[in-house]
Amino acid sequence: MSDTASTSSDGPADDARAHLLHRARAYPYAAPEHSYLYTADGIRAFESRACAGRTPVLAIGSNRAPERLRQKFGHALHHTIPVQRARLRHFDVVYSAHITSYGAAPAMLQVSPGTEVEIWVTWLDAEQLTLMHETERGAANYHYAELADVRLTMEDGTHARSVFAYVSTRGHMLHRGRALALKDVPARGRRYAHATTAETLEHIRRRVGAEDHHPDEFVARLVQDAPYRAEVTERLAQDAVPLQHPLRIIE
Repeated sequence: MSDTASTSSDGPADDARAHLLHRARAYPYAAPEHSYLYTADGIRAFESRACAGRTPVLAIGSNRAPERLRQKFGHALHHTIPVQRARLRHFDVVYSAHITSYGAAPAMLQVSPGTEVEIWVTWLDAEQLTLMHETERGAANYHYAELADVRLTMEDGTHARSVFAYVSTRGHMLHRGRALALKDVPARGRRYAHATTAETLEHIRRRVGAEDHHPDEFVARLVQDAPYRAEVTERLAQDAVPLQHPLRIIE
């Protein structure tokens, strides 16, 4: 399925619209192929010593991407964040049953026996964790929680059996009765069907009966019309499935 966003630009209004459509459809955005240090000046080589004294928080969707970290932390030039590539056994990254304020169908974890999914860990200091809480918990779509009894292997070969994560309060959306995985998140032994976010937004447009909306208009309305966005989220959440793994919610 093709991304239906227009690529032409005739002025500031067209540029703004192209940016809106890109931000919704390009989720979870490009990430390096290796662990790295995020800085306001760009990414640098990963340093394990920079993780000392920080909290490891799974980056399930866009938080692994420099583009998204810049949106969240770029206003403060002093932030340096170690972002470590890892593998998580018996889970997959799937679409949550809600829509973000910028029009994307975002990610959540779900149990998937036999699957090994690429995951990332953001190592956050106390100030960064507070800022991340504001962006992730502010709309009440995620809990901050600890997941125990997991099999997480970092890129450097170190292991962890528990980790912190933002867990969807909505559960995963259903597509043909099952979870739908993020195509842009690599996994071995994937059990679920997968799709890009652009494709998933088209699935959602049909599911909520918005075929009379042009795909671009549907995405724009999700961003610009908060009551409509909430209505779509409630439709998706009606038959959503929560994370099927024990967790300890941290308020």
